Amino acid sequence: MDDPYHNNVNQQMTEGGDYTYTQDGGGQDGYPYQTDYPPQDEDAASDATEGADEDDQMYEGEYQGIPHPDEIKEARRAARVEARRKARMAAQQEEEEESLPEQYETIMEDCGHGRFQWMLFFVLGLALMADGVDGFVVGFVLPSAEKDMCISNADKGLLGLLVYVAMMVGALVWGGLCDKMGRRKCLIYVLTIDLVFSFLSCFAQGYGFFLFLRFCSGFGIGGSIPIVYTYFTEFLQMDKRGEHLSWLCMFWMFGGLYASFTAWGIIPHYGWGFAIGTQLQMHSWRLFILVCLFPALAALIGLVFMPESPRFLLETARHDEAWMILRQVHDTNWKAKGEPERVFTVTNIKTPQTQEDEFIEIQSETGTAFQRWTVRKMTMLQQVCNTLHYHGLGVWFPDMIKYMQYEEYESKVRIFHRERVERFHFNFSLVNQIHREGEYIHDKFANIEIKSVKFESSLFENCYFEDIKSTNTFFENCTIKNTVFYNTDLWQEKFKNCRMENATFLHPKKGCHLNFQEENDIVIYMVSFLGSLAVLPGNIISALFMDKIGRIRIIGGSMLASSACTFLLLLSFSQGAVICWQCLFYGISVAAWNGLEVISVELYPSSKRGTAFGILNGICKFAAIIASSIFAAFIGITKIIPIFLAFAALVCGGMVALKLPETREKILS
Repeated sequence: MDDPYHNNVNQQMTEGGDYTYTQDGGGQDGYPYQTDYPPQDEDAASDATEGADEDDQMYEGEYQGIPHPDEIKEARRAARVEARRKARMAAQQEEEEESLPEQYETIMEDCGHGRFQWMLFFVLGLALMADGVDGFVVGFVLPSAEKDMCISNADKGLLGLLVYVAMMVGALVWGGLCDKMGRRKCLIYVLTIDLVFSFLSCFAQGYGFFLFLRFCSGFGIGGSIPIVYTYFTEFLQMDKRGEHLSWLCMFWMFGGLYASFTAWGIIPHYGWGFAIGTQLQMHSWRLFILVCLFPALAALIGLVFMPESPRFLLETARHDEAWMILRQVHDTNWKAKGEPERVFTVTNIKTPQTQEDEFIEIQSETGTAFQRWTVRKMTMLQQVCNTLHYHGLGVWFPDMIKYMQYEEYESKVRIFHRERVERFHFNFSLVNQIHREGEYIHDKFANIEIKSVKFESSLFENCYFEDIKSTNTFFENCTIKNTVFYNTDLWQEKFKNCRMENATFLHPKKGCHLNFQEENDIVIYMVSFLGSLAVLPGNIISALFMDKIGRIRIIGGSMLASSACTFLLLLSFSQGAVICWQCLFYGISVAAWNGLEVISVELYPSSKRGTAFGILNGICKFAAIIASSIFAAFIGITKIIPIFLAFAALVCGGMVALKLPETREKILS
């Protein structure tokens, strides 16, 4: 090998016979060497210096602090070797980091899709079903709970609001924790918190304590959705993700069906309750909450036998545990398929270096930071638009039905003006009546129910009330003389601006009581049941076509088709029409929800998947709170504004969805 240093050296003779060696190029100074003999041939030089010690040779530059040319050459060679070593290490590290997703996908394909995934599917499905049940519990028990615990209208609205706030906070907190602590562990915590506090809420007699327990329960179950989808995704190969995540979405529908059916069968039967002593009253609505715990309990028991996500273990450098779980998945599937002899051949799994990745990995190599930020915001906006219309109309449909029932009920009210009744025995129920300026002398009201009755500016003299059950019944500006109330629930809050003269109350039933079955309870349960059942066709279609036509087309097409359905709501002039359009709307729009769940877990890297999903789900809960408030405010005022808001949100979300990146063939990063 030629020496690059000596190739550029010139010899010059100085006075006295000395030879000076100088180096050309680069403006470098020469290095003088002094000797007592002229230049010789190579063989002659060897003979002349034979037996001489190299250490005895004098280097003139030594005294001037100039390094020897050989030292410079060695330093340069070492620098080049070190640079090549670092380049090889960087290339190897980059290759390992880039190959982990591909290797993991290959391993999952080798493990196959079989018994293990189906077992996990049903366990996580029950957890998702528990979340669906919790979404209906408060709405179903509220009509009974408000009577049982004397909840005012303001406090009634506070209960629904706080439960949604708790679920929003739970999604944010547990979504982030599952990226730090593990999917399985956090899901166990979530279900345990929900079970414990929901169980305790069954026995809460005071409204404040009941509110606190339901808030804690909501905080727990609110984290289930981000964890469930993240957990299940990491056990699926690429060509199975869209379909099976869509099938998993069906369990939320099963939760709605389960809650509606059990509420329909339990809550109206007030006789099913029981008392423990004199203080603890277990009415049927409390038994309903108890029955609603079964899906969460079953999911918790099943989860004990499920392993942690191997992808999470790899992200936390626990590759030995990940290898064992992947082998378990492989062996379980192939034994069930009749091929137990198949061996898990993976011997080494690459693990990435711990680093702060970008949330959005789409276009991570060629895209700019602004492009990744844009994709992230578009995904968030699309979810918010979908939530605004879905939850907004979800509140509007049942409230509109209640309002129609109220209008129909009000239209049938009977008004009695200046009637005079003497020595009459009222032994039949009084329902939906208004009595103005009436006179009741020596009358007896016994063993009857008084529902939605108002007495205005009336006189009751020498009357007798016994064993009366009343609901929404009031006495306003009335005069009560020499009248006895025995074992009735007519107490102070029932009399407004009334003048009492020698009135006697014996054994009054103070407080609020569950006296009778509401006539519209059955209709509301039926509406919720049909609304949940209506999403079944949409779930099936989205599952079958999610991997065939892609997530983006499913989301965009579903939302744009749903926007067209909103105009049919203008034709809703009866309860039957509202129920019909509700079922049609739910059946079409559910496909967009399924697509959103799938694309949300595919857009984000494994180390941040739970956190990102939790943030998106928390924002959706916040949008649901806003939508519920806005849409409920227009009940009984106008249908135009709710319909226009729903249409705008659907069109906006559908157009944004078409701009999102397709993730159908994307390997999980």
